[in-house]
Amino acid sequence: MSCPDSSRSARYSLWRGLLAAVSGLYLAGALSGCAALLPRGEAQTSKPWSNFSQAHAAYERITPYRTTTAQLRQEGIDPLTTPNITILNYADIVRRLLPPSGNDLALDPGIRDCMQAQTACRGFEIDQRHIDRKRVGNFWLDFLDFRRETITTGWRFNMLLLVVDDRVVYKLWGGQPEISEVETTRNPLGPLQGFGQSVLGRY
Repeated sequence: MSCPDSSRSARYSLWRGLLAAVSGLYLAGALSGCAALLPRGEAQTSKPWSNFSQAHAAYERITPYRTTTAQLRQEGIDPLTTPNITILNYADIVRRLLPPSGNDLALDPGIRDCMQAQTACRGFEIDQRHIDRKRVGNFWLDFLDFRRETITTGWRFNMLLLVVDDRVVYKLWGGQPEISEVETTRNPLGPLQGFGQSVLGRY
């Protein structure tokens, strides 16, 4: 003897269980992928070099009183076409490199030759960097402003060249081979953290 009601109830329970299982798997997958929704930023001015080592190697190939501006262009250093190169005139160079006392005895010979050449001397200031900022952690804590964690990585390279009569007479470099920073912001009240201050600010 068959029991239609019992059979339908069993099938309903089975389908409900399967639906709950599928929904649970979908929700878990969605939550695990939420980290990909966190903001990410990038600041890149790394042409003509893709990393710090390449930039420093290019600097090492420059020899004062031997390297010409034509050879600089072969290295990708052309103030007219290469991004993020500042051309310094004689007044800029004096402000940056000449000591306040005006005594140039302790200066590098290349700087002294630049001072003597005056307006015939130019400076090239190269600022190359690659900075990557990425928010990590729990998406919902970040989204609701309870906890935000930002990782910053990258590198920065600076180079200063003085040129007289299309020939490099002085060079100097600096920078950060490896940038690695972690910034964490915690707000116990989440989106309500600044609510009290905003209300008090009205009175």
